Amino acid sequence: MKILGIETSCDETSIAVLEVVPSSHKASKDKQKTKVKVLSNTISSQIKIHAKYGGVYPALAAREHAKNIDKVLKLTLKEAGLKSVEEVDLIAVTKGPGLAVALIVGITFAKTLAWKFKKPIAGVNHLEGHIYSNWLPPKDLDYRLLTIDDRLFPALCLIVSGGHTELVLMKDHGKFKIIGETLDDAAGEAFDKIARLLGLGYPGGPLISKEAEKFCKSAIQPTLDPRLLAREFSSGCMADLLQISLPRPMINSKNFDFSFSGLKTAVLYLISRLNLEKPRPGLETGPSRCHLDYLPDDLDEIRPAVALEAQQAIVDVLISKTLRAAKQYKVKSVLLSGGVSANKLLRETMDEKIAKFNKEPPRLNLGGVIFTPPRYSLYLG
Repeated sequence: MKILGIETSCDETSIAVLEVVPSSHKASKDKQKTKVKVLSNTISSQIKIHAKYGGVYPALAAREHAKNIDKVLKLTLKEAGLKSVEEVDLIAVTKGPGLAVALIVGITFAKTLAWKFKKPIAGVNHLEGHIYSNWLPPKDLDYRLLTIDDRLFPALCLIVSGGHTELVLMKDHGKFKIIGETLDDAAGEAFDKIARLLGLGYPGGPLISKEAEKFCKSAIQPTLDPRLLAREFSSGCMADLLQISLPRPMINSKNFDFSFSGLKTAVLYLISRLNLEKPRPGLETGPSRCHLDYLPDDLDEIRPAVALEAQQAIVDVLISKTLRAAKQYKVKSVLLSGGVSANKLLRETMDEKIAKFNKEPPRLNLGGVIFTPPRYSLYLG
């Protein structure tokens, strides 16, 4: 069975052909096994178009979808070795959530193809798509086995993207329950807004990660600054001079909901306090949890340190909530998906914490973390 998938929920026009075949493995009646293979996956990116706005401009996104979607379809069919949509068995299209003006382009296109080629059509929830990306085969595998048995479920799914941050309890394939979600900004949105405050551009996630790496790799340089010597500093670097502490919003709340708008505001107040950027009209500076013995004269000096702390704050909250939920619901596996799931620090820390989590009482023996293959997880913040 070949499935044509169409996605236009935000700023990427993407079409793929997926092949689903019965497994040759013997399976009992209560264990269904299916093999999944990606025959082609074409993406038309709009990053350069939206970069100057610091985020996605909905009307422009819809226009680009309409302009590119037919070209993307032709490239996808060619890569899959298909001559026409006539050769697919089902058309699937993202029905939401997402930008309404962007979604309508993909839905209309899919309906037109279904009518023209007399194919069945299925609307797919965007977030379910994120979850099921965990079953897509990595680059070095042709097929991945999609199995329904008791080794995986109940599973806990952490969805982290530009528009969504949710913890979903998955009792079986197709059986979902949202146990936590963001009350305001999503994790990816926080990355984008903080990156904009730091003058890094868009998309914010990968840019903040790169900036944070600069801080980690910075060497300790000797200094003769009299203000530092007066405080008995004989040498120092940004790691020594800056003691930045940003909040971890709702990390200790009893529920599993998230909130990242306060983190963004804390960064704004921090920058305003340091007089590294003029406050925007109508915004008053407020208290900051940043304690500095030495104030750098240029934003370039402090940017890596703020990026490092902001990234760590977001990761700390995501992992803390996920582990507490895993313990409370006694899940057997953790799934990580969405654009932000490609964040290196998040992946490495989640793996490390779950390995440690399995050794501490009560031992749940989680089967580790199942990650979306990086090539299917665009890190757009």
